[in-house]
Amino acid sequence: MRKLMTLLTIFFSSLTLVSFGQVKDGKVTGTVIDGSTKTIESATITLLRAKDSSVAKMSVADKTGKFSFDNVSEGSYMVSISAIGHEKGFSETFQVDATNSSVILKTIELIPVAKSVGGVTVTSKRPLIEQKAGKTLINVDASPTNSGLTALELLEKAPGVSVDNDGNISLKGKQGVLILIDGKPTYMSGADLAALLKNMQSNSLEQIEIMTNPPAKYDAAGNSGIINIKTKKGLVKGMNGTANAGYTQGVYGRGNAGVNLNYRNNKLNVFGGYNGGTWEGFNNLTIDRKLYEDKVVVRTIDQLSRPHFKGIYHNIKAGIDYNFSKKDVGGVVINGNFNTGDENPFSRTNIRDNAGNITSKLISEGDNTRKSSNLSTNFNYKHTFDSTGREITADMDYVYYNNKSNTQLTTMSYDPSDIKNGDAILRGTIPSVIKIYSGKIDYVHPFKSGLRLEAGLKTSFVNTDNQVSYLRNNNGSGWVPDQRSNHFIYDENINAAYAIFSKTIKKFEVNAGLRMENTIAKGHQVSNDSSFKRNYTNLFPNVGVSYAASDKHQFNLSYSRRISRPDYDDLNPFIFFLDSLTYGQGNPYLQPQFTNNFEFSHTFRKFLTTTLNYTVTNDIITELLKQNTEKNETYQTRENFSSMKQIGIALMANVPVRKWWNSNIYVNVFNNHYQGLYQTEPIDIQFTSLMANMTNSFTLGKGWGAEVSGWYRTKSAEGLLVANDMGAVHTAVTKQLFKKKATLKLGLRDVFYTQKFSGYAKYSDVDVNIHSQRDSRQVNMSFTYRFGKNNIAPERKRRSGATDEQGRVKSGGN
Repeated sequence: MRKLMTLLTIFFSSLTLVSFGQVKDGKVTGTVIDGSTKTIESATITLLRAKDSSVAKMSVADKTGKFSFDNVSEGSYMVSISAIGHEKGFSETFQVDATNSSVILKTIELIPVAKSVGGVTVTSKRPLIEQKAGKTLINVDASPTNSGLTALELLEKAPGVSVDNDGNISLKGKQGVLILIDGKPTYMSGADLAALLKNMQSNSLEQIEIMTNPPAKYDAAGNSGIINIKTKKGLVKGMNGTANAGYTQGVYGRGNAGVNLNYRNNKLNVFGGYNGGTWEGFNNLTIDRKLYEDKVVVRTIDQLSRPHFKGIYHNIKAGIDYNFSKKDVGGVVINGNFNTGDENPFSRTNIRDNAGNITSKLISEGDNTRKSSNLSTNFNYKHTFDSTGREITADMDYVYYNNKSNTQLTTMSYDPSDIKNGDAILRGTIPSVIKIYSGKIDYVHPFKSGLRLEAGLKTSFVNTDNQVSYLRNNNGSGWVPDQRSNHFIYDENINAAYAIFSKTIKKFEVNAGLRMENTIAKGHQVSNDSSFKRNYTNLFPNVGVSYAASDKHQFNLSYSRRISRPDYDDLNPFIFFLDSLTYGQGNPYLQPQFTNNFEFSHTFRKFLTTTLNYTVTNDIITELLKQNTEKNETYQTRENFSSMKQIGIALMANVPVRKWWNSNIYVNVFNNHYQGLYQTEPIDIQFTSLMANMTNSFTLGKGWGAEVSGWYRTKSAEGLLVANDMGAVHTAVTKQLFKKKATLKLGLRDVFYTQKFSGYAKYSDVDVNIHSQRDSRQVNMSFTYRFGKNNIAPERKRRSGATDEQGRVKSGGN
């Protein structure tokens, strides 16, 4: 941990030196236009030293095509300009000195690439992290060291994103992130979503979008915002693709391999891919508990559990786009995920009296197997009315999950002298089927006045059918049905409509949206013939104002109201065992939680962004630990706690420390405050926490590159659980091969083996300490080869209608 803090100190010091040690008087300004004299927005502007073409500064053109460089030292320079869809442009060489300290360049014209070529040559390299209005973008291919990572490992490096040891994702210290893939929900959460992201390789990913206040066209779900993971599409003429293979060694080894293929001609675009591999790991879990009666400790329980898990996964994707005319395009995309896995937890538990003497011992052995399959199909269509951007799009989705689990838990009890008292075996089969249907239509209409209208409708239908059948055998007396068997059916229909108005007024950009969602739900427990019905309608406003005060200062203010509905498995009242004294149970009486988010941000010189945020969440869905003192049991469930308030400040800086060294630094300080009642007893928990991550990229020449990255989080409140400080440092080195068509990477994750979770829950009669250590220190080697043509064409954006529902499915995983 000291080494991580030393790294943070060094790079923050570098930031200070770069910011304050190079102040000069020169200024360079100019304007860029395209061949039709229209201005080009967001062109990449590079100030080059004339003597060796080395990079002195970088900037981005504003909405009018204007750009400027301040604090330019004396010397001879030229400007290079790149923009997607245009050939690269250059200025004449010019001099900055005492007699010519303010240089105004001639207007630079970029020539559009001829359409007859059938593709657009990408001449500008995107940065690793981009800050845009309302979103942060991570360009995966911008850093060769991203090769061989999984999607979950990429998120761990993303600004403001935190991933715990179980794969749960938080954004700016808030849980409840909605994860989308290509604008579509995953319909997963918890272990299932973590398994999917662990199995998704970076070589198949294009970009990651992080939106803390998403516009009204997105589902209102997601307490802390939306993370949209964009995969690579078949968007090149002719044949194009990548092949990759990798191997990771920690305590256990795991491998992966995949291929992505794309083919495109004038009207047809066919794309597909496969990725498969193995996974294996462990979790050393220690749980210490105190049990109270009348606020006096009567017993303690110390437990050591070591789940071992392994499995195989296969992911496939296939799609086709067809241009029926210049204005009409339709497509079909099919995704499939197939997983098999085994988990064999082993636990030793000591039950002690209040003096610390052992009164009994338990040994539990589990044998769990799981098979899961998921198929999703998306039909999409887009019609473009004219060249102004007026268009209508439609999507229809069908998603099918089929999960089958078998479990057996054997518990042997002993007295303090290790004499066996008996055993009990619990055997269960747990099938689960989830079907999701959704459809949506979106319309965009720009007006001549500059006003822009976006509107749309969506409907979705979800059916979940979950069963658990338990049999019990006590001391060899024979198998009998267990009373914890259950059958739960849940149906849900969500209907939504939205409208967004946006307009640019001089230096202001204003947008206002409103989304209405109606939810109709019904749950039925077949075993005891109990049921519930819900029908509620809510409005979700979203407002944003951006102000470009100058080239140096941009401001943004936004507000949104959001909802987080319970995950489908959290509504499921089934009991799932870790051992005989520790289990999890769903809660069919959970209600949705509602959040109001406020954000204000300031961007300085397009490299330093400061964001203030304030969030209030009511009826927050909180993970709780509960205890049954009489039975010595502790179980995990979720309930609607009263409220959570958060206030925070975040800073993000992209610092070109040297020509060969770029550093991205993110720091977030926030206070989480939970207030509510637990079994009529008031609870008040709050912590002020710091979260920081940093990525340093090094271009070493001759195709070599390196990266040193790390993250650190101080003690923080995650619901009613307090997590202690935690962090990790990662390193990697890369080499470009075969004329930059291939990348070989060697990486080491969690160098100092500090990614260990520990925490505690202390409220009412609950007093639990937890420590968890996984197989986090790993050596990884990967190889990626790119083949075929690389004249990239513009991406046809595709966002399906199944945006919220997939994010609420738990179908298991490693």
